[in-house]
Amino acid sequence: MKRMLLAASLVCALSLPALADAPLSAEEQKQATAAAAAWGCEGGKWEKETEASGVYELDDAKCKDGAAYDLKFDKDFKLRSITAD
Repeated sequence: MKRMLLAASLVCALSLPALADAPLSAEEQKQATAAAAAWGCEGGKWEKETEASGVYELDDAKCKDGAAYDLKFDKDFKLRSITAD
């Protein structure tokens, strides 16, 4: 039983890097920055979800109202959600 738990734990631990977010390419960064600017937001940290969703996330963006937000864009850089940080 202990061996099974150890093996399961090891499999889970080794699969975590596969779920990590990826950095944006130069072209994606350009499109993403323009999409955020269209909503009056800049700065923050961009990430691309590596899962099938293809969502782009901007964490801690400073927007024109002076507040910080987290923005999510779809694969075509259309805004999906914006939440106060």
